[in-house]
This record gives sequence, structure tokens and C-alpha cells, in this order.
Amino acid sequence: MVQLSTGDMLRAARSSGTAMGKKVAAVMDAGNLVTDEIVIGLIREQLEDTSHTGGFIFDGFPRTLAQADALAELMSEMGQNLQNVVEMAVDDEALVARITARSTCGECGEVYNDATKPIPADEKCTNCGASKFQRRADDNEHSLKTRLLAYYKQTSPLIGYYYAKGQLSSVNGLGSMDVVAAEIAGVLG
Repeated sequence: MVQLSTGDMLRAARSSGTAMGKKVAAVMDAGNLVTDEIVIGLIREQLEDTSHTGGFIFDGFPRTLAQADALAELMSEMGQNLQNVVEMAVDDEALVARITARSTCGECGEVYNDATKPIPADEKCTNCGASKFQRRADDNEHSLKTRLLAYYKQTSPLIGYYYAKGQLSSVNGLGSMDVVAAEIAGVLG
């Protein structure tokens, strides 16, 4: 399966130089949020890529009921359907603790966490060997509380939306990576 992270797709589009990329850059440079139309356009491009035959994992999308409806319409147009929606249930306090302890390799994006997967003692990425680690500027307690508020207002209604469609499965996101991965694999069959 191919992971489609809307954040990664937007960053890639922004630097691509394509017409869509220029549109994304203009919106982001103005300090605005990209429209649902732009995000759906990026997802459409990925779904139309015939080299991806094993399916897709949407990461960070949809975030609103309008995006969920647009995704359903897009997939219907393309003769595809959404098979599973996985909710990773995590307590807010634990989520804030995890995210504020997160860092990534600046070269390959490998994720580390001060508590669960610390940066190695030799300060070299276990994936690529680089020594450039970074934390996102918005991975702080204040920004996370703002993001959680937005989640409860805009995204949490999707739980009921997908539950009503019989597509929702919930896994305990507080388990170890191996346990969570196994639970998700069980949902996906």
C-alpha cells in the first residue's frame, strides 16, 4: 500500500514547479490553508497513478465532513471504494507527551521519540546514517492544544460518519508500535 500524507503531498507539490504546485505555493505563501479542491486534486493525481496497485493509506485526510464527502465522490468516479477507516484512539495527554518528544531525521524522515525511540547515542540515524535531527516548530504544548481544539471541532465528527457507514475500526494507539501495527494489519486483513 502507498501512504498518502497530505502534508507531504502539499510540500512536494509546492516545490514541483507544476501548475498545481504554483497554486499550492501561492496559497501557502499567503499564510492561508489550501482548499479542499486543491487537496482532492492532489489525491486524484495519486489515485490515477497506475503504478500503485496495492491500495492507499490516507494519512491526515479527510479532516472534515466536506472532505470525506469529496473523497467518497472522487472514489466513486474512479470506480473505487474506501474499504476501511482506522481510528487510532489516543488519550489527549498521552498524545501531547508523544508529539512534544518527537524528532525526525532531516535526511530521510525517520521518526524518533525521546521516550520510546531515542536518537542513538552516536547521534546517527539508524536508517540512513545522517546526523541531522529536527523537531517541528509547532510540536509544542501550546500549538498542540490549538490543533486538538481544531480536531474536536472539525475532524472528530468523522468518527460517527464512518461508523454509520460501517467502515470504522478503532485500535488502541497507546500500545507499542508493534502492537498497534498488528492491530491495524488485523483490520486491513
